[in-house]
Amino acid sequence: MIRTTLLAAALLSTTVLAQSPVYGQCGGQGWTGATTCVSGSTCVLMNPYYSQCLPGAATTTSSSATTPPPTTTSVKTTSTSSAPTSTASNPTSTGFVKTSGTKFTLNGSPYTVVGSNAYWLPLMGYSTADINTALTDIVNSGATTVRTWGFNEVTSANGIYFHLWNGATATVNTGANGLGMLDTVIAAAKAHGIRLIIALTNNWSDYGGMDVYTQQILGSGQFHDVFFTNPTVISAFKSYVQTVVTRYLNESTIMAWELSNEPRCGGSNTQASPTCNNTVITNWASEMSAFIKSIDKNHLVAIGDEGFMNVPGDFDYPYSGTIGIDFVANLAIPTLDFGTFHLYPGSWGESNTEPWGAQWITDHATAMTNANKPVIVEEFGITNSSTRPTVYQEWYSTVISTGLTGDLIWQAGSQLTNGPTPNDGYAIFPTDPSYAVLKAHAAALKARG
Repeated sequence: MIRTTLLAAALLSTTVLAQSPVYGQCGGQGWTGATTCVSGSTCVLMNPYYSQCLPGAATTTSSSATTPPPTTTSVKTTSTSSAPTSTASNPTSTGFVKTSGTKFTLNGSPYTVVGSNAYWLPLMGYSTADINTALTDIVNSGATTVRTWGFNEVTSANGIYFHLWNGATATVNTGANGLGMLDTVIAAAKAHGIRLIIALTNNWSDYGGMDVYTQQILGSGQFHDVFFTNPTVISAFKSYVQTVVTRYLNESTIMAWELSNEPRCGGSNTQASPTCNNTVITNWASEMSAFIKSIDKNHLVAIGDEGFMNVPGDFDYPYSGTIGIDFVANLAIPTLDFGTFHLYPGSWGESNTEPWGAQWITDHATAMTNANKPVIVEEFGITNSSTRPTVYQEWYSTVISTGLTGDLIWQAGSQLTNGPTPNDGYAIFPTDPSYAVLKAHAAALKARG
């Protein structure tokens, strides 16, 4: 649940601090708070929407104010401008992540993708201080990369939302309780030297997702996969994607855009049509990735799928090709820069958790080598905390031995001002025994290169 009370307090507060603390906001379009920083830090322009107090300077400076932009942009409107990057970027976040064969690179050197999912970072109304606490916990695990959400579809303007629907028309919320929250997360990630992978919609109903598009535009009772095939729905999604992507065209803290979280023929409460098959999502992924590449030459693009295989005659659910995903076919799409897969043996009905997961990793590493593209296991987890360290260690060893490009756990956990971050049973907090396993693996993966 979105913490609307925290957001309301932040938006309605009239207290003006004399100086912003380290890692606090100190400027940006529409900012009305303090514009100087405490001693030992300086106000650095991260992007036109956010300036932040960063450590390392003995004097204080103020950020220049500019005219605030409109708080909403119609989803029907094509954006033609982008937000420029910081003129004083943190050195650890300069340059865009690229690919070379099955590896990632940064400024010509190897870049190791290892870290966590933290979908909640821009969505819970957290203060800048709490966001920095969470990122500190993630960085201390050895992480270089965090995956988070760049969407929140709503039909009522309450709390934090990115995309507000009124009938078949939607507007993008660029205000403090909209993309302004994503600005804050990006700035904090930049300060911590973290790169972000940002998903642009959800297959599931959490935070809106695909079914909001189809229901609002076409009415209720639609098959889920209409999202992938209806021209009007695709156009609406492209409009949202263009608004978000062009806002951050030159922001190197973002490593990659993902078309969706876990696209399938079926959704949370909506069924697949009788005609949905693997080619439907493959064709959609090809069109959408080419669209993003046409407007953004800087960032990598991936699907964000679970990596289901399409093996004829194999009746094991993740290999059977019945969900709408053909990992090998999708990996061959030229406008997709790397492959993704997820790993949840328990949720998928697999009883031999540890060996099954190791084989799943191995099979995707084989596909990686054949396609000569990077592949990461970007979500994985089990909820049994007693066996988790052993299972994760085995899976991590398989990542290392097979040469798989990288991995991100589901999910990071932190204790913040008003309690813990969301925990669905998978979260790894710094006090969890698995946290040490994560830390050791990150060092080993970086050493492997």
